[in-house]
Amino acid sequence: MNKNNETLFFALGGLGEVGKNMYVIEHDDEIIIIDAGVMFPKDELLGIDYVLADYTYLINNKNKIKALFITHGHEDHIGGIPFLLNDIDIPVIYASNVAIALIKHKLEDRNIKYKNLKLIDEEVVAKFKHFKVEFFRTTHSIPDSYGIAVHTPNGIIVTTGDFKFDLTPIGPMANLQKMAALGEQGVKILLSDSTNALVPGFSLSESAVDEALGDLFSISTGRIILATFASNIYRVAHIIQTCKDNNRKVAVFGRSMVNSIEIAKSCGFISDNNIFITSDEANRMKPNEVCILCTGSQGEPLAALSRIANGIDNNVKLLPDDTIIFSSSPIPGNTLSINRVINKLYLKGAKVYTNSSEADIHTSGHGKQEELKLILRLMKPEYFIPVHGEYRMLKMHATLGNLCGVDKDKTFVLKNGDRIAINKDRVYLKDSIPINDIYVDGKRIGNISASIIKDRKIMSTDGVLIVILNVDSEKRVLTLDPNVTTRGFVVVNENQNLINDIQKKVKQITLNELNKDNFNYIDLKNRIILEINTFIIEITGRRPIIMPMILETKSH
Repeated sequence: MNKNNETLFFALGGLGEVGKNMYVIEHDDEIIIIDAGVMFPKDELLGIDYVLADYTYLINNKNKIKALFITHGHEDHIGGIPFLLNDIDIPVIYASNVAIALIKHKLEDRNIKYKNLKLIDEEVVAKFKHFKVEFFRTTHSIPDSYGIAVHTPNGIIVTTGDFKFDLTPIGPMANLQKMAALGEQGVKILLSDSTNALVPGFSLSESAVDEALGDLFSISTGRIILATFASNIYRVAHIIQTCKDNNRKVAVFGRSMVNSIEIAKSCGFISDNNIFITSDEANRMKPNEVCILCTGSQGEPLAALSRIANGIDNNVKLLPDDTIIFSSSPIPGNTLSINRVINKLYLKGAKVYTNSSEADIHTSGHGKQEELKLILRLMKPEYFIPVHGEYRMLKMHATLGNLCGVDKDKTFVLKNGDRIAINKDRVYLKDSIPINDIYVDGKRIGNISASIIKDRKIMSTDGVLIVILNVDSEKRVLTLDPNVTTRGFVVVNENQNLINDIQKKVKQITLNELNKDNFNYIDLKNRIILEINTFIIEITGRRPIIMPMILETKSH
């Protein structure tokens, strides 16, 4: 129990990274959580499906938790909810219309039953003993996005969620008046999205993107294959309308795109069911009457567009007059994958359009520097904490905050786990709680050690060497010569001399160990790993994983 009447704020994920957003506000015996996202693994995290925020603190303080509030329906804000609900009984989850539809779908996929999802809008006010929570509409690349204002005993904490300012949006306008009203009321701390803090200027309006896409549709004489983020429901809905205006039917490919279309229909963003066709119908129609809407804008190997580019999709084969449109921008780390797909599409003769000075066919959902300055001016916070971004983004955003009137000593660039204490007189860095990434690997969660990841990296680069021994431990003899096989290390047929040398070495090590009075299998395995590892490094310079397998057999 906090006896100093302080309010605490800290992040369990989302600082120093883009993803797994999870923020906590605590006062005495109450905790509220804002967002519960996942992060998609970087290339070096081989075999890992997701990275979760470390919510150990919440498990240890689960009796204090009053509610989870969701700013919008993107994976880096809702993807962790099923895992959280497996460990903690969250009394209520507040989310917007689209976010609730996405959360329900996610929970159904994992067979999790949860009924207390409450719909938010700008009229809703959630009240607790110490907190009052209200919402203001923002503009982002997914509909029904909201910022959140938390009234605490020590002042108002505002989080923007992901946002941009678009004065000609496709959906409703952000509520600038409510933002300014909060600023007039007095914001103690502003938590603001830092994703585009390094990018000068003002982001392009979604209306301009729709106009550019419309132009491409009007000049394309063949089939159009369009890849975009499935979660950008406003854009997906407008693409459907553009197809209708250009007398094209739409075939949808990719599981997440199919799901988004269904959610867009259920939430009223798409109303025309007759525009959709099957792949068989698309193949029978004239190319200039068809648009294929698909996943794969990030070059994902198993996504629909990658399968089409590789010629392995059973339903769609590239045609000479196809126009491919990437209505997206590369997520950091995906550029090489995207370029590989684009090169394959060009090699097959397709025309490819990406976002460039020639065609503004994508805009970010995150505000650039001038928009970040604008919300700082509207909110006029006394203290400022940049969130949602890599460290360099947070640092630049802090500088923007200083330019917009927030004192340097009232600006905090934090790490996950750093706890800020807020009282009537001051805000200060109190302490830190230990934070570790939680890995999801199939059905395993959390207990994937660094050594396992390290072994996977070695196997991916240097391969694995398997040594099979048939040993009679009673007679202390090898019943068969050692068998050595390998995957990803060397081609056996082309390196038979090396394999023979390894087998001889293994035999010698095994016979030496068998002659020892205190012989045991553990020592034998360790000796093989140690000596064969040294031998292989000297010969090849590589370090494969060495796996001795001992079979207990009887000699005759």
